Amino acid sequence: MSPHPALRYGTSLIALALLALTFGCRKPANTSGLTPISFQTDWYPQPEHGGFYTAVLKGYYKDEGLDVTILPGGPYTSTDSLVASGSVQFGMQSSDHILEALANSHEPVVAIGATMQHDPQGILIHQNSPIHTWTDLNGHTIAVKPGSTWWEFLVHKFNLNNVHEVPATFSVANFIQDPNYIQQGFLTSEPYFAQKGGAPARMLLNRDAGYDPYRVFFTSTDYAKQHPDIVAKFVRASIRGWQDYMRDPAATNAMIEKLNPAMSPDWADYTYKTLKAGNFITGDDATGAYIGQFDPARWKTTAEQLYSLGVIKQPIDPTLGYTTQFLK
Repeated sequence: MSPHPALRYGTSLIALALLALTFGCRKPANTSGLTPISFQTDWYPQPEHGGFYTAVLKGYYKDEGLDVTILPGGPYTSTDSLVASGSVQFGMQSSDHILEALANSHEPVVAIGATMQHDPQGILIHQNSPIHTWTDLNGHTIAVKPGSTWWEFLVHKFNLNNVHEVPATFSVANFIQDPNYIQQGFLTSEPYFAQKGGAPARMLLNRDAGYDPYRVFFTSTDYAKQHPDIVAKFVRASIRGWQDYMRDPAATNAMIEKLNPAMSPDWADYTYKTLKAGNFITGDDATGAYIGQFDPARWKTTAEQLYSLGVIKQPIDPTLGYTTQFLK
């Protein structure tokens, strides 16, 4: 995920780096008889990781015989290379990135469960903006991370040939100051900070445009083959954690706020409610029955989209990028 607004509102990079270092340190030598596991997240502790922290807090990993250390990520964390190299056992990514890593970098990684059924990324616009559809973006300047696959999809699908792109600053400061400013964002973060800054916003979500990869947790293909029992335990406990978190986030959010001082209770509450209201974790079945699950048709669609865009040069069998073996 792109950098969080924690970097944008007075929390220094040094402080957050120290935070990541502090909570990223490995635990002392394991003498409990539990299997030590490292799980690399994609950002600093946040509600988007809530199920995993719940599984730690409530002892679900320990119930499975695992001693899980959650390693916070940051703006330069490459989770796929860390997992592929065996430096950590599990990590977080998006399903399109997993397929790109397989096709383009030949990194032996495989998704084992969905963190999010839908992607909360998209285009942030002001509440009173005349822009209501993606085609309305033509003729405007948009701040976007160069090379973003989802943006390439939008450009091609909606013929956005008259858009001036500028590099994303990963800050809503310009958005707050300029009523015509348009930028990329996550529904779980940027609208919150825009509202706090006096600039109410809305979003055009990528998923509504037809680009809707999963957010996933994954391991290496070798680790999945060599330790299927451990992978199954990790998946089972993680999904159990997510089911509990979506029912009641209070204790976990309090834990996350302690681990990440930049995360205020108000922000954590906003993010959780957004995740819940948008069915980002559960999918369309709000009961939680599909938490963690994969639909092969969606993986196939993503693989076809990547090939059509030229992001991957050869067609790829999407089943190489994920497994449902541990979701049964």
